[in-house]
Amino acid sequence: MKTSQQISTNRIVYALAWALLLWACSSDEQHYTTDAPEPLPVKSDLSRFDNGERVMMQAFYWDVEPRFEWWTTLTGKIEDWAASGIDRIWLPVATKGQSGEYSMGYDPSDYFDFGEFDQHGTVPTRFGTRAQLETLIREAHQNGLEVIADIVLNHNSGGGEEFNPYRNKNTYTHFDTTHGNASGKFDRSYKDFHPNSLHDHDEEALFFEEQDLCHHQPRVQEWLWKGENSVAHYYKDRMKFDGWRFDYVKGFGPWVVKAWNDEVGGFSVGEYWDGNAPDLAQWVEDSGSRAFDFACFYKLDEALDRQKDLRVLSGDMLRKIYPDKAVTFVSNHDTEKDENPENNISVTNKMLAYAYILTHDGYPTIFYSDFENANYRTGLRALIRIHNSIASGDIEILYQSEEEYIMKRHGSEDNPGLILYMNIGTSNRQHTVSSNWKNTKLVDYAGRTNAWLITDDQGQVTIEAPAHNFAVWSVSEE
Repeated sequence: MKTSQQISTNRIVYALAWALLLWACSSDEQHYTTDAPEPLPVKSDLSRFDNGERVMMQAFYWDVEPRFEWWTTLTGKIEDWAASGIDRIWLPVATKGQSGEYSMGYDPSDYFDFGEFDQHGTVPTRFGTRAQLETLIREAHQNGLEVIADIVLNHNSGGGEEFNPYRNKNTYTHFDTTHGNASGKFDRSYKDFHPNSLHDHDEEALFFEEQDLCHHQPRVQEWLWKGENSVAHYYKDRMKFDGWRFDYVKGFGPWVVKAWNDEVGGFSVGEYWDGNAPDLAQWVEDSGSRAFDFACFYKLDEALDRQKDLRVLSGDMLRKIYPDKAVTFVSNHDTEKDENPENNISVTNKMLAYAYILTHDGYPTIFYSDFENANYRTGLRALIRIHNSIASGDIEILYQSEEEYIMKRHGSEDNPGLILYMNIGTSNRQHTVSSNWKNTKLVDYAGRTNAWLITDDQGQVTIEAPAHNFAVWSVSEE
């Protein structure tokens, strides 16, 4: 096997009809020039290899604008997203928060006010009215997309003041039709929060500690998931949500998510914000739900930004333990506004990170602001097509060094699979590897290079990747 080396900068001019094409010259055995050149390799129609996998869109960012129009904005994007290979959209918290028209929903006040009651200074939520939300959900369903609701079960905000004997002072724990619960459903008092007659606290209470819901209280369970008019049943049966993203699940026991899902089912993913893969795996086992793969996220951040060493990717990730339970991501509404560089992946490395999650196992999530960014959109569309087609079969790491990472998906009898080559070096690189394809022309389906390659009769091929970039190699049409 050849060692990593710099690709020759020599280029040859390929004449075909009236077009002049520039071709990368990697090695004599892969690129040919003759007086009568053979036909150029053509990319296959990847829809022929539909593997049934899709990706989720996080359909918001922090403090979306303009206010009151977000549901309508998203409705106009549904058809394009469906055509791009998206099968689920994760919406922001859809009900009224204490911050009214400025609320992103994570200060939940009325679980049943989707933008129809006049409270906290507004009728619509930041995102619009209930009617606009219902239109969005219908449009998504008509295009084959599921709609995922963001559920905040840990804490509440925006209630009225009352004397709390468990804290021996007044607390804002009084929720009724005139105090933050205009819908009249799920009225609450200090008895429903911590501390109470059952216990002082549950797992964590980092947010709104005095309004930390007690999920052991029978009436809280009845209103959140057990009863016919509970939040879970109302969202599923009346609003037609298809699944759940559970916010801040470290704040309560995993049994809560399990009980919710046992009651109403649907897609489920928890925000267990922890970079320790075994801890994530334990939460998945206890809850039965998927979880966002923060271990994968932080390994990508370390490998690409902090340490600039792709060998870090050999570390633990949830996708390596439970690939069917790992929801992978590169950005989200929290990481993008976090000023700590260790909690976000830099702009210059985002596409490398997306290349990783969209070629490996796990269920990838695309962040709205990335997909709608003209600098990323074409590349993301190509990677989504790859993910939904030839990102198939067992994973094998072919080569890994500080600046290079080469991975093969073995595919199947009817699916060719792929080879991902990530290069974070400052020069073009090439490396000889063993492929599953013999005497076959290869092209880069990610569109990062115009080079084409030929494997030998043993399947050996010298693949390449541009400087600080990647390529995804697979068989051409011919």
